[in-house]
Amino acid sequence: MKGDPERRAPDSRLDEFLYVVGQLAWRPDAGVQGVVDWLHRQLGSEVALIDGAGAVELSTPRFPEEVLGPLGPMLTRLATGRMASAVTEIGAVHLRLEAVGAESPRRVLVLAGPAGLSRRAASLASHTGSVISILHRARAADTALHGYQEKAHQLRVALFMALMAGDPVLARRMTTGAVPALLDCHRIRVHLLRCPPEDRDRLARAYQDSSGYHGRGLMVRCPVYDEHLICLIAEDDGPEDGSGQDPGAPIGPVGLGAALRELVGESPRYSLGISGAHPLRATAEAYEQARHALAVAGNAPGRVAGYRGQEPLERLLPRDAAVGWARSFLRPLRSLPPLTLETTRLAMHFPRSGVAGLLGISRNTVTAHLKRAEDALGVDLREVRSRATVALALAITSLYQDAEPVAGGPAVPGAEALFHTRAAAAWAEGFLSPLDGAGHRRVRTTLRTWIETNTDAQRTARRLGNSRTTVAAHLRTAERLLNRDLLTTGSGVHDLVYAFGLLGEIPLVPDRAP
Repeated sequence: MKGDPERRAPDSRLDEFLYVVGQLAWRPDAGVQGVVDWLHRQLGSEVALIDGAGAVELSTPRFPEEVLGPLGPMLTRLATGRMASAVTEIGAVHLRLEAVGAESPRRVLVLAGPAGLSRRAASLASHTGSVISILHRARAADTALHGYQEKAHQLRVALFMALMAGDPVLARRMTTGAVPALLDCHRIRVHLLRCPPEDRDRLARAYQDSSGYHGRGLMVRCPVYDEHLICLIAEDDGPEDGSGQDPGAPIGPVGLGAALRELVGESPRYSLGISGAHPLRATAEAYEQARHALAVAGNAPGRVAGYRGQEPLERLLPRDAAVGWARSFLRPLRSLPPLTLETTRLAMHFPRSGVAGLLGISRNTVTAHLKRAEDALGVDLREVRSRATVALALAITSLYQDAEPVAGGPAVPGAEALFHTRAAAAWAEGFLSPLDGAGHRRVRTTLRTWIETNTDAQRTARRLGNSRTTVAAHLRTAERLLNRDLLTTGSGVHDLVYAFGLLGEIPLVPDRAP
């Protein structure tokens, strides 16, 4: 029966064909090959699919490729649309050629056998070519969809980074007229979801609307941490319960906060950190709060934690004195390229590999920019107190970027004079107060030693006569008590430096190189 389609049972042939085509749903690369192999089984001919450039795209194992050389002119006419089909012979090989698709250059289906095809067999070959064309168009549409989704993700990341830089106006310009609803709100919360990396795209698509955004929210795969999904949610009309949404709202873009909580409740592999409500220009501060909240969410009830902490130190320092000190401290950076300043700013909060990914440069280039900044400032950015000082100066200049110099104002204070204020001391005492109980004195000692040893757990353990396991356990306890991320980000560690320094337990500001 092989090679004689007239005598095959039509139902069995159709069932097999539908099964083969169905493979495209989960194995795109196997779909067209499966159709070619099916046609070979039906007709007994060897089959090849030739691309628009005349190369074999796929074929059955015994297809005689040597016949393609003499077929060159005919393949060209078929590929360019001057012919739809052709029949010829080369030696003892009978050949039938069918143009596939309508767009030039077209692919060509070539069947080779010891005898010509019957009318019904030729019709089957022609119809199979049409199916292959449809499969290729479906694959092209799928590729285009993936391309659109990736471009949409890149735009969402760009909008997020513009908001992180405190520039909602730039974010609006980047949308070229299709302004997402999030950019019209006054306050947002950042929800930071920890989940398996492979779930992030699925979740972002599930709550995506027709505009490519997420209603009054924005979901972004974190470009630094593979297990983080960043969710910015408009706060204007939501309750002050840390969710930013009505818990009874339907699942979807409108109830995104509630949906994220439900996802965490359904999967033990998920956890959620939620920031306080912030203006759009303060997205970076909201994001930092969400990261601190996420650090403690894994051990929180329901694996959901809202940020509980004090105002950042830069908001409590005397404004004019703080701005004067920060601008004076950072003045040597003015002569460096803007990319060096941006690299330095990001490196205060992300690992160097993450900075490289965010800026689209190599890690070696990141290191080179940081070396320029170190040389200009006279500090060693590998040293935690130096990083904390630079980070605070950058935070002050970002917070008060529109501040005008005070005409005839006092001389710029030194760092020690600036920081030794009643408000700063109260901040430090409040920050460390969860460690004051008798049960946590060892944790506090571990933290101070960890800072003194430049956050080196092994050196900390040796100095205290403990194991690295004990040091790690104390750090995890401190994260929970202080509501700070100490192990994956920089800002929580910087707060430790400020607190211990303001209380005089460690030198606050390192010496600058001449």
